[in-house]
Amino acid sequence: MTGIYQHSLDAKGRVFIPAKLREELGDVFYVTISMDNCLCAYNAENWQVLSDKVNAMPYVKQRRVRPLFANAAKCELDGQGRILLPQNLREKVGLVKNVTVVGANNHAELWDSEAWAAICAEESQPENIAAVMEELDF
Repeated sequence: MTGIYQHSLDAKGRVFIPAKLREELGDVFYVTISMDNCLCAYNAENWQVLSDKVNAMPYVKQRRVRPLFANAAKCELDGQGRILLPQNLREKVGLVKNVTVVGANNHAELWDSEAWAAICAEESQPENIAAVMEELDF
């Protein structure tokens, strides 16, 4: 998934999912917390891959992944291409009004727009891009 899209939460906690990302996410997908201060949205196929990897782990290690599943929400698009983000998830990452939806390879991320602007400015520095390209052997 690729791209950066600006949207707003409505009064009910719904956010518009861009058409380009809706095609890749599908009509039903999963949103959960991430190690960054954002939410991650996975299509059903990628969510199953994640679930299968967790199921293959010893139980003691599976417990460490518990917050990922405990804080997950199965989201369905409404007729206008929006999803309802549960209040607990919005509160965990500080989503109040302005939301930036970011394509991030196999998932999409939903950021508070101010938080995204700060992260993007830092991560888009030429030396950071060069380091990533080197890590990828480009």
